[in-house]
Amino acid sequence: MFKKVLIAEDADFMSSGIKVALENMQIPNVEYAQYCDEAFLKLKKAWLDKEPFDLLVSDLSFKDNIHKQRLESGEELIAEAKKLQPTLKTVVFSVEDKPYRIQQLCNELEVNAYVWKSNHGQRELKKAVQNVFNGEFFITPQLAHALRDKEAFEITDYDVFLLEHLAEGLDQKEISEALKNKDIKPSSVSSVEKRLKLLKENFNASNPTQLIAITKDFGLI
Repeated sequence: MFKKVLIAEDADFMSSGIKVALENMQIPNVEYAQYCDEAFLKLKKAWLDKEPFDLLVSDLSFKDNIHKQRLESGEELIAEAKKLQPTLKTVVFSVEDKPYRIQQLCNELEVNAYVWKSNHGQRELKKAVQNVFNGEFFITPQLAHALRDKEAFEITDYDVFLLEHLAEGLDQKEISEALKNKDIKPSSVSSVEKRLKLLKENFNASNPTQLIAITKDFGLI
């Protein structure tokens, strides 16, 4: 089992519960950080001291601090942590259930487990930690659909840009101009048309209005 685990969680009652759950798994060293910057400093110090953490368990959203934080979300923390320590195992423990966000975290950040904060969250967290230790990926069963079927279609920041501007009422030519203004490529009208067509096919939308409605339901925009 893992020997050294860091919890990044701003709710004291939640972090205490996680800590107890992990200690019950015979993990000897479980530490806690309330903010992302604090968590990263702990990770960095441990790495420099050649006593690195084996696992990071992090929430995604953190309440505002009176002091400005460099890292403001669990997503930013995980990305920085992996740059520092590429072999670090990571588990997300969050209330976030939007398919697009889950897909993004699992595919782009390559987290090792995604656990939904629910009534059975801590029990599933223990299972996730065990799976990750065994070299297996884990996702809360109720959210597994986010990585399958239509929702497994790779959505990029480019797609989100198109959808957001489409939802604002811009036509394809205006979206093309918006892309050019942001120096985002491809920006031609034909490129915008092709990508929107692909998005409509993927989400079984017959028109732009329906595409916007569906992608809003999926949490894309």
